Amino acid sequence: MTGRPAPVALLALEDGTVFRGAGFGAEGEAFGEAVFNTGMAGYQEVLTDPSYAGQIVAMTAPQQGNYGVNREDAESVRVQVSGFVVREASRRASSWRADGGLADELSAAGVAGIEGIDTRRLTLRLREHGAMRAAISTVDVDATSLVDRVRASPSMAGADLARTVSAGRRYEAAELVGPADPSLGKVFRVAAFDYGMKRTILRRLAATGCETTVFPADTPASQVLSGGFDGVFLSNGPGDPAATAYGVAGVRALIGHVPIFGICLGHQLLALALGGRTFKMRFGHRGVNQPVKNLRTGVVEITSHNHGFAVDPDGWTRAGAPIPVAATDHGPVELTHWNLNDGSLEGLRCIDVPAFSVQYHPEAAPGPHDSRYLFRDFRDLMGRA
Repeated sequence: MTGRPAPVALLALEDGTVFRGAGFGAEGEAFGEAVFNTGMAGYQEVLTDPSYAGQIVAMTAPQQGNYGVNREDAESVRVQVSGFVVREASRRASSWRADGGLADELSAAGVAGIEGIDTRRLTLRLREHGAMRAAISTVDVDATSLVDRVRASPSMAGADLARTVSAGRRYEAAELVGPADPSLGKVFRVAAFDYGMKRTILRRLAATGCETTVFPADTPASQVLSGGFDGVFLSNGPGDPAATAYGVAGVRALIGHVPIFGICLGHQLLALALGGRTFKMRFGHRGVNQPVKNLRTGVVEITSHNHGFAVDPDGWTRAGAPIPVAATDHGPVELTHWNLNDGSLEGLRCIDVPAFSVQYHPEAAPGPHDSRYLFRDFRDLMGRA
């Protein structure tokens, strides 16, 4: 891609599996948790999604970079992944919207990538044995040495990463995505906790008539409650939700005082604040093709996911049908959405207090858009409150 021979690169997993390929992007090393994403498009959104902080992401679609990168589709201010793994990186970007290429984007961000490996074999390995610690290196190409260093690196379990990707200051979403759409009537004021906020979420809130103020992840709940907001949004983000103790405490202080809508990590924090528990999944859900059934409507939604932890539905006493109801610290909660691939819990809605959340991403850039109604549900919840 640069006119120079590509450097030899290794991808090493903690179980001792090593893949030899060619480096692209930045030369150097990257350590993190190896995971795979099944999306056929959307690599720029993956690269810039703060929920991928601390992870080396392998794409299962064989060729990446075909349509380049542009400034409009970035989900944050920088590349967030620790490393990137592809079967083949496109040498040419073919899109009228492109203003750069994949390799150059990684290089400018100082992020190492590896191509030319059997990503199918890697995906099968992670699916069978679970997500695991890994490293990409163009510096240490001794397999034994690199595996030993991977095994000495920190685990994702117990990692509090939300603080590392959160905004450093309070700001108005209109600075990034423009003003709220007033065509739906009243414009609602929303306080959003940034645990790793994607910009498309802010765009969807604005399109649903919400004027959003974004707060750093560890902002005290009292500061938000004193602001007179109509609702609170809990964003996506990286790391172990159980280690995000300040987030759990903050949400617990907000429940019952203001309408709440949570996505991904925000969903997990709401569940923990309700007295539930979370667990680390074997290999998680990452991609844009997960079927989720909404028990309230009976509709199966094709959804976008990015998470390695989930809410344990057995963390509460449950009863009821056709929608299971959990007995929580804040009254009964409907367990509303379920993943049809593995039966994991994907959404909940409090009955006695105005709060609901989903594990997946209804903003879904670049798609699918089956679940965008949830932003309207949030608007309706604030209207009723």
